[in-house]
Formats: sequence, structure tokens, C-alpha cells
Amino acid sequence: MTTQEVTAEAPTRGAHPLSRVLRRPVGSVESVESSALVIGAAVFVVGGIVALFVFWDRDLPISGRGSIGEFAAIGGAVTAAVVFALGRILIDVVPHRDAGARPSLRLAVFDVVALAVAVGLIALLAWTAISDVVERSFQGAVVFTLPGAVLAGVSLALTAYVVFLTAVQLTSMLLSLVLAVFLVVGVFTSMLSSSDPLWWQKNLSALGMTDDLSAFAFNLTLIVAGAIVVIIARVATAGIPTPDHASRRGRDLVRWAFVLIGVFLGCVGVFPVDRFFVLHNTVASGMAVVFAALVVGLRWWVPAMPRVFLLLGYVYVGVVVVLAVFFAVGYYNLTAVELVAAILIFSWIILFLRNTAARYP
Repeated sequence: MTTQEVTAEAPTRGAHPLSRVLRRPVGSVESVESSALVIGAAVFVVGGIVALFVFWDRDLPISGRGSIGEFAAIGGAVTAAVVFALGRILIDVVPHRDAGARPSLRLAVFDVVALAVAVGLIALLAWTAISDVVERSFQGAVVFTLPGAVLAGVSLALTAYVVFLTAVQLTSMLLSLVLAVFLVVGVFTSMLSSSDPLWWQKNLSALGMTDDLSAFAFNLTLIVAGAIVVIIARVATAGIPTPDHASRRGRDLVRWAFVLIGVFLGCVGVFPVDRFFVLHNTVASGMAVVFAALVVGLRWWVPAMPRVFLLLGYVYVGVVVVLAVFFAVGYYNLTAVELVAAILIFSWIILFLRNTAARYP
């Protein structure tokens, strides 16, 4: 190391710990963790003060309108979206990271916006569900102003801490987890909040037919999930080697198949079945057809994919076909077929992302 390098690094080593974090917030594993703690502390202070003014001089219900749960859900959604965007901005403006720092995915602006919305919705729905469970556990209980403000600040701080670490350390594996959690939280929230308790007797898309929170959550979940699948289309195929024209063509076919699945999925949410029956069913069926074509063609498009994974895809397609036959003969209703098929398709997409990440890091 030269004398100039020693001189340049000496002030950094001797600087105050907070000063080092501010200078290189995502430069190392230690600074990433410290930055997450600093951001969480700042959000706790700001969120607690805002909550104190909002809750002033009144007792708060745990969930519902005007409750501490509603504040945590809405504040958590805003916090999650802003902190995620902040984390990705820091990744882009810091040109150098230490060897010990975990590499993070490079995302385009569209990717950042879509994922920021996704983590915001996860926070919104998660805190809503948590507050509802706590409300059922402490029926009739209320929260006083000061402890309510502290609890609200803690919920926002925890959200900020987790989301910042997710944004800065985002990998293909973590992206697959975000997609899985988002789908589960969104769909289950829609099921639990549906104004029609017998929606399952119609079809899965019936969750998006009403004018209540259930339909909004269901349709928005599909739209944002479609955007995430489009992100996966690039992330999952970026590392696939293309030494010749045939391999490059195969990679592009896989990428565009994922893009079509994402677009069709988003259109399922954009066009509810009760108002756009033909269009809704067309895009939903198109998504299944593209998925089947992707599974069958993957053997030739990306020959290096593990044989076990290819076989699993064939099994998935076979199960979907069998379910369709069961529906045709009246053994299963449409909801069961759609639900199982959706689980199979999205679990395959997540496994594809994890397999490509492991094989082409």
C-alpha cells in the first residue's frame, strides 16, 4: 500500500463510527448493518412524533378505522416504499464496495418502482393482519396515547430496518422470497376480507369482482406480481451464457416467455372477470399456455438446466392437465383447479429463479 493510500484511509479509520457509516453507508457488511440501524432509529423518532400528534388525547382501538393498526399499516407502507428506494439509490451511487459486502442485483428504474410498491403493499397488508390478530386476542382493549405512539414508532422502525437490508442485499434468492411472500400475503388478505364468504364456489377470480378491499387487494396483487415476474424475466436469464446464436436465441425465448406470463398475470388483475369476461379468460388461459410451452421448450432453449428441474416442470404441467380434466367431468370446481395451478406455476417460477441463480451466479 502506498503512502498516499495510507494517508487517504487514515481519517476514515480514525473517524467517528457514525461518520464512517454516513460516508460509506453500504460499503461493507458492517456499514450496511449500521446504516439499517441508523435508518430504523431515525424512522422510530419521526414516526413516534407523528403518531403522538395523530393519537393525541384519545384512546386507540388496536385495529380498524382510526386504530394503531391502521397507522402502522399505512405508515409502514410509505416507510417500506421510501426506504427500499433509498437503499437502491445508495447501491447505485456507491461505486465501490468491500470484498466482504454481499453483491446486490442491479435493477432498472422500472424494477425499483415495482419492487418498492410490492414491499410497501407487503407492509400494509402484514401490519393490517397482525393488528387484526392482536385485536382478536385482546377483545375490548384500547391503547393509550403515549404507548400507542411508541408502538407505532417501533413498527415503522422494524419495517425500515428489514426493508433497507432487503433493498441493499437483494439477490436472486431474496427476490424469489419477495415474490412468494407478496403473493401469499396479498391473496390471503383478499380471501380473509372478502365480503362474499362463498366466493370459492365460483372461481378464484371472484375475489376481484366486488368493490371492497378484497377486490382491490386481489387485483393489485396480480398487477404488481406481474411486474415482478417481468423483472424476473431479466434477472433469471441475465447470467445464462450465450456463446453462440442458438444459445442466445434460446435465452431470449425464455426471457420473452416470462415477460408474457408477467404481462398476462397483470392483465388478469386489470380486467376483472365480471366486467371483461372474454378478455379476462383469454389472458388467464394464455398465461397457462405460455407456461406449458416454456416448460416443454426449456430442454432445448437452455440445455444446461438440471434434469431434475426439467422433470419437475413436466410433472407440474401433467398435474395441471389432470386438474383440468377433473374440472371438465365435474369432479373439481374451478376454484380448486385455479388455486392449485397458480401454486404450481409460481412455485416453478421461484424454483427457476433459484436454479439459475445457483448455476449462473
